Amino acid sequence: MVYINGSSIDVAAITLKDYLLKNGYSISKIVVEINNKIISKANYENVILSSGDVVEIVSFVGGG
Repeated sequence: MVYINGSSIDVAAITLKDYLLKNGYSISKIVVEINNKIISKANYENVILSSGDVVEIVSFVGGG
């Protein structure tokens, strides 16, 4: 299980980039932290989500 934004999710050997795209995230409008470390967007395709990872995905939202 991987913990993403507080929810337990069963993902197996998927890259961070694939997970984000599959779940409709706009990569240019988010920041991702895994196990208390911010991940560079350039590394999203190299990071494999592993059991026990704690992932926080923060989206930037405009407003007024």
